[in-house]
Amino acid sequence: MALLAAFCILLFFLSPSEVVSSGATTASNGTATTATSIRGNSAVAGGFLQSGTCKSYGCKALYVLDQSCQCNEHCVKHENCCRDYAQECSDGAAQMPQINSCKSNGCNAPFMRDRSCQCNTKCVAHGNCCNDYVQECGHSESSLIPLPPTKIYGHPSPSKTYPKHKGFTLWLVEEFDAPLDLDSDPIWTWGDGGLKEGQVRFVKEQITFGDGKMKILMKKNQGKQQPCSHAQSENVKPKALVSGELRTRYNMFRYGRYEVSMKAPCVQPHDTKINGNFVATVFIFRDASFHHWREIDVEVTGRRPGAISTNVLNANHAARWHRYMEETDYPTTYDHVNARADFHTYAFEWLPDVIRWYVDGKMIREKKDSKVKVPELSAKIMMNLWVYRHTKFPFGGFELKNDKFPMVSEYDWFRFYKWDGDTDYPPAGMKASALHGDDLYLTSNNPCDGIPQIGEVEKHGKTFKPCKATCR
Repeated sequence: MALLAAFCILLFFLSPSEVVSSGATTASNGTATTATSIRGNSAVAGGFLQSGTCKSYGCKALYVLDQSCQCNEHCVKHENCCRDYAQECSDGAAQMPQINSCKSNGCNAPFMRDRSCQCNTKCVAHGNCCNDYVQECGHSESSLIPLPPTKIYGHPSPSKTYPKHKGFTLWLVEEFDAPLDLDSDPIWTWGDGGLKEGQVRFVKEQITFGDGKMKILMKKNQGKQQPCSHAQSENVKPKALVSGELRTRYNMFRYGRYEVSMKAPCVQPHDTKINGNFVATVFIFRDASFHHWREIDVEVTGRRPGAISTNVLNANHAARWHRYMEETDYPTTYDHVNARADFHTYAFEWLPDVIRWYVDGKMIREKKDSKVKVPELSAKIMMNLWVYRHTKFPFGGFELKNDKFPMVSEYDWFRFYKWDGDTDYPPAGMKASALHGDDLYLTSNNPCDGIPQIGEVEKHGKTFKPCKATCR
């Protein structure tokens, strides 16, 4: 026992660089801090994560960072075991009594906050049933598949008939026919960040609504912002420009089809052909440099009138951007299209093993698992407008000298279709209380959203308390 204790203590103090992928031979033991950072992969049920299997991963003695769930003796304590841990691994069956289950808790019990899973009929709607719910409580497997929502969330138009996409269910629509109150809307809010590589600080006032559209206006910064950014959990240096970023409040969106009708800004007033530098976006995003950087982008840039880029990023515990974490493609330059002169429809379909990007209904890129894996964690939906910093090779366009402000990007509508195969996200009723673990890590967007900052900033092997701004 003394040797085992010493071994566990040694593993506890391994540095992040010693936590390796499934193909490596050494790894951390999955301490409480590390395990919590992995739990956001999907809803926990009965101590088991819902994606990944021990049959495919194999039973391992140590924690494996890039697995969506674990297959070692520590996973029971940290509630990140794969669903088939008990069946596939020799230690699993012996540890089953330690895991919350319907066999031990009974069926039709009231909701118990201290349990990692539930055993009543409401658990089907909330996606938090114990692993043995079907076996012990006598409900069929089909009852565990959530029904399509009885309503479309957001602000759909009652006079419109929306397109259908096979395998997807329309879940969220914003027509922007009326202003959104970004301090009280249950789904949307504003971000207060400022990209390190950009010249822009995001503020609420630069997001406006009118003529049935949302508009993001970028202009010279003549105000004074608080240094602390809740969206970035740390202080941001002063920026030359201000712009806006619309974002959902929580990491509750995952596999599905994301669509937007957008018109990019002119580099100079009333001239759609002059090139400059800007990045007008729709994307999903989670955490960035502290825990789990997950991102899928559509970006219209100022390089050329039809310049479009598509990106995917996937990394853990990265203090800053590295080339290995990103795959970028410029699939099409539309010589026949001017993204600044007209509205165009940009979309991407995000599935567990593939991402497809579309422009005006035409697929322009397909990306499967390769060097950069398809993201697997829930995320926020975001739309923003920004300009890159002055550098030799600026992303967004080389001719920064041509930029004249203000610039305005316009959004006519946004739609999200939930993938029918995802039973975890978005949670039933779009309730934040149904989110788990890492979904809530440092998830505040601005000082007025009322969302607590849960967790600490992790940077260069050290931890810091997140900064705190005041709501004005």
